Amino acid sequence: MGKKKGIIQGFIDGIQGDKIIWMIVLMLIMISILAISSSTPLLALQTKSTRSAIINEQILVAGLGLAIILICYFLLKRIGFLRAVSQLGFLVSFTMLLCLAIHVNTPFLKAVNINGATRALSIMGFQLHVFEFVKVFMVMYLAWACQAYQEKDGFAIAAALSEQPHFAFLKKKSWQLFFYVFLPIILVSVLILMGSVSSTLFIGMIMIATVFIGGVKLKEFIIYGVLGILLISGCVGLSFATGGKVFPRIHTAVSRVAMASEDPEEQLLKLQRGTVEFQEALDKVKQPISAKVAVSEGGLIGKGPGRSTQRYVVPVMFEDYMFSFIIEEYGLLGALLVIILYGSLLARGSILAKNCKSHFAKVAIAGLVIMISGQALMHMMINVDLGPLTGQTLPMISHGNSSFLAFSLAFGLILAISKMVKKKMDKETAQAAPILSDEVRDRLDELEQLDNIA
Repeated sequence: MGKKKGIIQGFIDGIQGDKIIWMIVLMLIMISILAISSSTPLLALQTKSTRSAIINEQILVAGLGLAIILICYFLLKRIGFLRAVSQLGFLVSFTMLLCLAIHVNTPFLKAVNINGATRALSIMGFQLHVFEFVKVFMVMYLAWACQAYQEKDGFAIAAALSEQPHFAFLKKKSWQLFFYVFLPIILVSVLILMGSVSSTLFIGMIMIATVFIGGVKLKEFIIYGVLGILLISGCVGLSFATGGKVFPRIHTAVSRVAMASEDPEEQLLKLQRGTVEFQEALDKVKQPISAKVAVSEGGLIGKGPGRSTQRYVVPVMFEDYMFSFIIEEYGLLGALLVIILYGSLLARGSILAKNCKSHFAKVAIAGLVIMISGQALMHMMINVDLGPLTGQTLPMISHGNSSFLAFSLAFGLILAISKMVKKKMDKETAQAAPILSDEVRDRLDELEQLDNIA
């Protein structure tokens, strides 16, 4: 008799889907709780709270995130159902962004201003950062649209309308591609641009990458890419023409790029100490300089948990500069662990995408994995001074309830699809014809008997 499996081993063996992605998720959550417990003394002062309360809140958010992952994992059992629900991704995203644009203000739903821009919705008191969820919803929507584009009459509404004389042009694939793929990308990008330039660029690139993976040809990208560039240029011109009253975040982005292109220390030396100009210039560069100090002081093994000094200098260390904080406290080894986790996610995602029979599932997994790993890469590059500050958090690690829950949803979808893929592969393997036919087996048995006689 074989050895009886332990409880933990039995539980691990019973997990369906990609076990490595499960491990990546759990490790990111543990790192998040550990990092936030040590990086939030300034947050505790700002909110007039305590670090223990912040830790408890993060544990609660982590529990909610795991609940979202498990709900997706157990309830989403069919690709067809997930694909049907994904059609609503653009409608939900557009509605949420439109509520921000018109500054909706009702007793139950209210647009909230964050850092000088309207970026969140307060739904019955619960604050939801819209951009974080739009990323996930649009990837799923575009995965559906790309598969529908590959199919004949995949767009049911366009097929029905094309029977009418005035809408006969919808029979052409080029028009379907415009209305179902590129027009949603353009509308979402313009609405996001009202609140954040960096989010517009990042989410726009994720959407384009998803569509490119979905099989849209390069020449079609060029046509609509020119249209997109003209539209964005018009938004920039409108912003400068109105003095920043329309699309005000464009001015903020220009100033950040200008600051990143200059040597901040050299600019400070030109100003007289003690003046208002000197203090304003110092406040602008204090965070990126302190983040570089944190990176340089981390060394190989870091200062150790709870020994960071720059967490008292950088107000958003626990959000925008979390990677710098990890390096300061856990050194290069801690940074390598984080890099390996996101790199492993990208590798496992590519393997899963290759094994997907459904075009929708393949595009969805690829888009979600690129979204997570791409944001992680951008965050890390900015933290080591390879780009201007964009406000993009480190996925599943940085502080931020909406961000954590949105990425939990993304991981839940990835794991749900991986479970479906594994079940289908196992079913096909079980139904596959045996490699050796009965005749071949008989021949092999005869050869074995001859060998025994010899």
